[in-house]
Amino acid sequence: MLGLEYFSFSELWSPFLLVFMMAVGVLYTFVVGPWRTNFKGSEAVPLKKQVTFLIGLALLYLAQGGPLSLLGHLMFTFHMVDMAVSYFIVPPMLLYGIPDWLWKWAFARVFWRPFRFLMNPLICLFLFNLMFSFYHMPNVHDWIMVHTTIHGFFYFALLVAAMMNWWHITYPVKEWARLSPLWRLGYIFSNGMILTPACVLIIFASEPLFAVYSDPNVWAQAMRYCVSGDPAALLSQFKGGPAFFNLMTAQEDQQLGGIIMKFLQEFMNIGSLFVIFMRWYRQERDKEDQPGLDDAAGAI
Repeated sequence: MLGLEYFSFSELWSPFLLVFMMAVGVLYTFVVGPWRTNFKGSEAVPLKKQVTFLIGLALLYLAQGGPLSLLGHLMFTFHMVDMAVSYFIVPPMLLYGIPDWLWKWAFARVFWRPFRFLMNPLICLFLFNLMFSFYHMPNVHDWIMVHTTIHGFFYFALLVAAMMNWWHITYPVKEWARLSPLWRLGYIFSNGMILTPACVLIIFASEPLFAVYSDPNVWAQAMRYCVSGDPAALLSQFKGGPAFFNLMTAQEDQQLGGIIMKFLQEFMNIGSLFVIFMRWYRQERDKEDQPGLDDAAGAI
C-alpha cells in the first residue's frame, strides 16, 4: 500500500528509534508515577495528562521514524503531514503531559540562567517560524534532505524550537508565564501570519520547487536517511524515483502538501485561540462573581 510493501521492517519502523522512544515512555511513566516522591513539590499527574504525553510520543515516532517518515521521502504531501504532526501537534501534547513540578526541577537551576533570554516570546516566535520557513526554501530543503546527519540534527533543533514556541501558548508552568491572555492570542495569530508566505509560495508555485520529489537522482540520495545501501540500486528498482509511488504529478503533490500544512496549522491555532479565550473568559467571570468585589465597589 502506497509503496510500503517494497521496504523491509527495519526501513519502515526504525528499530533503534523505536526502542529509544519506548525507553523515554517508560522513564516518563516511572518519573510521574512511583518515582515522583523524589521530586520536591510533586503531585499526582492525572491519567489524562499521562495518556496525552504518551500519545504525543507515539505520534512523534511515527512521523520521524515510522512509516510516515518513509512516506515523507516518497511524497511531498506526506512530508508536510510529518512536519505538521511533529511541530504543530506533538509539542503542545508533550508540554501538556509534563507536570509543572518536573519543569521546575529541570530548569530552575543555576546552569540555565545565562540561557533564559532565549525564552523571550519574540525570540521563540521568530526562531521557530523562520527556521521552518528557511527549511522550506527549495535549495535549502534539498541540501538538508540529502545530507543525512545534518537532516537529523536540524529536525531535532526544529523540535526544540517548536517546543519553545508552544511554551508561550500552553504555559505549562503558570508562574513562568510571560504573556497575558490577550498577548497570547496575538502570539498565536502572529504564528499563522509569519508562516503564510512560505505556504503560499509552495501552493501557488507554477512548477515543482523541490528536486527531492521531482529529480530521481536527488531523491535517491535523500532516501539514504531511511534506506541503507547504494542509491543507484533504488533507481534501478524504482524507475522514475518518486514518480513510481505517486499518482499525482510533482506539482499537484506539492500543492496538496502546502494546503494540508496550512490547514493543520490553522486548525491547531484556532483550537488554541478557543481554549485560551474560554479560559480567560472564565477567569474574568469568576473575578466578577467573587463576593468581596461588589462590596468594595460600593464602598468607593
